[in-house]
Amino acid sequence: MPSEKVLIVDDEKLVRWSLRQKCQEWGYQVVEAENGTSALRIARTEAPDIVLLDVRLPDLNGVDVLRQLKQNGDARAVIMITADARVDDVKSAIKLGAFDFVEKTPDFHDELEVAIKNALEATRLRREVESLRGEVRRRAGFHEVVGASSKIKELMEFVHKVAASEATTILIQGESGTGKDLVAKTLHYESSRQEKPWIAINCSAIPDTLMESELFGHERGAFTDAKTTKKGLFEAADGGTLFLDEIGELSPLLQAKLLRVLEDQVIRRVGGTRDIQVDVRVVAASNRDLERGVREGQFRQDLYYRLAIISIYIPPLRERKEDVLPLAEFFVGRYNKKFKKNIQRISDDARTLLTTHSWPGNVRELKNAIERAMLLEDDTVLSRKYLPFAVAQQGSTMTAYEVSSARDNGNGAQLANGKTLPRLSLPEGGTSLEEIERAMVELAMAKANNNQTHAARLLDISRDALRYKLKKFGLIQTEEEEGAPA
Repeated sequence: MPSEKVLIVDDEKLVRWSLRQKCQEWGYQVVEAENGTSALRIARTEAPDIVLLDVRLPDLNGVDVLRQLKQNGDARAVIMITADARVDDVKSAIKLGAFDFVEKTPDFHDELEVAIKNALEATRLRREVESLRGEVRRRAGFHEVVGASSKIKELMEFVHKVAASEATTILIQGESGTGKDLVAKTLHYESSRQEKPWIAINCSAIPDTLMESELFGHERGAFTDAKTTKKGLFEAADGGTLFLDEIGELSPLLQAKLLRVLEDQVIRRVGGTRDIQVDVRVVAASNRDLERGVREGQFRQDLYYRLAIISIYIPPLRERKEDVLPLAEFFVGRYNKKFKKNIQRISDDARTLLTTHSWPGNVRELKNAIERAMLLEDDTVLSRKYLPFAVAQQGSTMTAYEVSSARDNGNGAQLANGKTLPRLSLPEGGTSLEEIERAMVELAMAKANNNQTHAARLLDISRDALRYKLKKFGLIQTEEEEGAPA
């Protein structure tokens, strides 16, 4: 039986009685108001699901009551009823958000019953959509930006302010693994664009020959395989946010075309002859020093200054050690649910290892370390023995560059710079060659600032071999990859 509550607002007692009888017959609870002032009061105290609002009231016009309900953030459905349906009243009511307008006739009850059912169904669907959007915002929002340091708190405050602004270009910079994608999502889901599309693309993952078509679309016949017209990501993201990750990888030609779009909010498809207006917030990210790229002629100065109108820098984890344990505990909670574990705390010696490690891979490295330990730990306390090689051997672990240039002289590792490090040893619980290989790949990528060519050189392997290992260990970030907290 329906439990929804209907507020009937009409100055005629007989009309209220008639509507009450019908609404109760249809299974609804009923409250009444004889004028606009009492209607506004009862709407606040009784929280009805739907309002049947007469246009002609003794104190306030029904349209004015509707206006005040909507100004107060009232999301309930309002059905206007009147014996004298004037065009101006109908237009005003619909413009203010009235769900329907029903004229009082001898047999209007059937029409009203259908209008109430439709309004309640629309309200239910709207609440479900809001709940889903809230879940999306919860997953992508500030609750995942975990930390206790002043740096992360200042970052959160600034990001929230930028998200609420009308900024259409934002640049996020920071080392690989610091959570640039999470901050980008927050900039979208905390903004007025949250109900519009969120689209992300990694600029380093698509060849230059395809990137222009990917961003701007193409017309049929624009090139050999263009059998149909295709909208680009800018058109797809219209009204919303386009996240350009690793923007430093764009070719000079595409940098010039992107600048025009940012300046004019206009795109032209490949092979097209007309301009298409778009309204897109562009959030760009890079783990490279783009200012240095400008000085070295690798990145356009005018594009950099356009992107950096608002610039957000995410400090590396080693500069905010106060955030390591809160992040570790956050990941323990996440993986308790995911892996159906019951880890209640992190042991003291594991906490020491976590806080003394330099974290060259930043939050992503910490996330992977906790995930590995959680998979292997059978106790209710997360101990140090299952922390990966790169963490457990802090003090005896070399950086990727040191490993690639070291030579064992029998007494330890002799580095190219003449420095000698002690011989490496295994962690107490042992490890696997695969774990060591993964750790070295991660460290090489961190040392190379995520430049695959440089990282491959550090490891003395080809770039293709490195990419194979990155895919093998799940270290190449994809659009679907779950964001790591900053």
